[in-house]
Amino acid sequence: MAELTFERKNVLVTGGAGFIGSHLCERLVREGHRVICLDNLSTGTVRNIDSLLPSPNFQFLRLDVNDPIDLESHAELAAFKLPFQGIQEIYHLACPTSVRQFDQYKIQTLLANSTGNYRILELARKYRARILFASSAVVYGPRRAAQPFVAEDEAGLALDHLSPRACYDEGKRFSETMFSTYRAVHGLEVKVARLFRTYGPRMPLSDGQLIPDFILSAIDGTDVVVYGGAPFHTSLLYVSDCVDGLVRLMKAPAEQWLVNLGSDVDCDMAEVAQSIIRMIGSQSGIRHDSPLEFLSELALPRLARAKELGWLPLVRLEDGLKQTIDYVKANKILLSTL
Repeated sequence: MAELTFERKNVLVTGGAGFIGSHLCERLVREGHRVICLDNLSTGTVRNIDSLLPSPNFQFLRLDVNDPIDLESHAELAAFKLPFQGIQEIYHLACPTSVRQFDQYKIQTLLANSTGNYRILELARKYRARILFASSAVVYGPRRAAQPFVAEDEAGLALDHLSPRACYDEGKRFSETMFSTYRAVHGLEVKVARLFRTYGPRMPLSDGQLIPDFILSAIDGTDVVVYGGAPFHTSLLYVSDCVDGLVRLMKAPAEQWLVNLGSDVDCDMAEVAQSIIRMIGSQSGIRHDSPLEFLSELALPRLARAKELGWLPLVRLEDGLKQTIDYVKANKILLSTL
């Protein structure tokens, strides 16, 4: 049977009111698709999607992926004609990602990486939708000093499945197993993007995230705190580059299904902090503090497979930092007023 084609695709984005998800929704609406944004707002916020709400090609549903999902029962989706057109693509990003509130969301994280996957995979099976899972660099385990770069065919170091953060780390590994199993058993066209550390506007403020917290401290003139000891290294990918990689992977042939998306440039976070202080014109100092549970050095990605998609990070760190500084300044004023 020939595959039906439609003037506009119906695309579902779970976690669509989050940091990366909201930028992805904007990109998809801009490309002319009809986008259903599903989010329970545990770590996302409606502010991230305010500009999209008036669009007739965008609909927000406050739902939890861990609960049963019947999209056709929602009258607000009538324009999407789901009984006739169904869903063509699903981007599954829903999973709590708070650093400071990691303990608060442990059960939700555990369920998102199991029950939530099941709900969304069954939805993809119902509509025979192409589905992309946003995995993480944590599946490779801790960074190895002798060999910091990792490729997709490497198994990674064994993770402690009983560690305080295993609901996320081991959860992402199990999630990949679920998606690859549905790919094998049900013939779903599955994509898995292993995302490395990403930054940019709409990151939550005062949550232990590296870049926005550096900026807030520099604006206030207080010490910029680098958690995790000295030195602390990581790569930094600007959010628009991340979104471009996700879209390219979704469009790629079925055999291109497992890809690293991140920057392969290693950054010393103390040097990044110093750049932010300089750009803001702050008198802040820099100090190091003990590691946070959900914030660790990650491996660096080998990008051979990503390059086969025609993808490379394009946004320079200085340009990305400037955009993020402008966002934090604007939202700091808003939050202070509220």
